[in-house]
Amino acid sequence: QVQLMESGGGAVQDGGSLRLSCAVSGATSSSNAVAWFRQAPGKEREGVAAIVPGGTMTYYGDSVKGRFTISEDDTKHTVTLQMNSLRPEDTAMYYCAAGALRGMSSRSILQAIGYHSWGQGTQVTVSS
Repeated sequence: QVQLMESGGGAVQDGGSLRLSCAVSGATSSSNAVAWFRQAPGKEREGVAAIVPGGTMTYYGDSVKGRFTISEDDTKHTVTLQMNSLRPEDTAMYYCAAGALRGMSSRSILQAIGYHSWGQGTQVTVSS
């Protein structure tokens, strides 16, 4: 059992920044990947960023590369998503998720089907 809780969402203007945090608790494992997903109204859920145990490897969706950074703090049991240069198209509900690293690849780590535990989400709204 892994519990995740997102925080840090809010409303910002075009070009602004936000930092989302995912607090991880419960039966965590070094074999779990942690990722951020987002879903906007009328659109499918998409992978934003993912990180593997130890933070040695990170992955990003094409639309956020160069703007978002995912990191982890094992001491605080948190995974952070720093979002810079936000655009209106970044507006969505953002979810933190954990999944078994086993069976994942660089091509599937940002696909929601591989994740078994999800937070409730935090809203990010970017206005122009």
